[in-house]
Amino acid sequence: MTIVFGIFIALHGAVHLLYFGHTARYFELKPGLTWPDGSWVFSNWLGQGGIRFLASILLVLAGFGYIASGIGIFVNQAWWRPVIISVAILSSLIFIIFWNGRMQNLDGQGMIGVLINLWLLVMVIFVHWPKIST
Repeated sequence: MTIVFGIFIALHGAVHLLYFGHTARYFELKPGLTWPDGSWVFSNWLGQGGIRFLASILLVLAGFGYIASGIGIFVNQAWWRPVIISVAILSSLIFIIFWNGRMQNLDGQGMIGVLINLWLLVMVIFVHWPKIST
């Protein structure tokens, strides 16, 4: 089960890198998806280019953080827990601060990722799962 968890974490990081590709406008994840344009936090004082640049940097950090956590799980390193906790919080903040403030298309704006992050935080902090011997 630990291997499945590690793979899931690494794949969650890969999804963040897909959002980076979409944010940097290398491709469209979903036709008509404009995320992170219209961020309720940054729209009034950053242009769309600035919003996309900031979101891109943060998404790459989160993506590589999740991938590093998955690797830490595979090689039985204790440092994966604080890394995954930090990255789950960062990832959730990314999707919350770059949300457009509307209740439409929440799945395309990262709501599923936020729910996964909350599940990960509960499992790692409160349930102490998975138990990996180091």
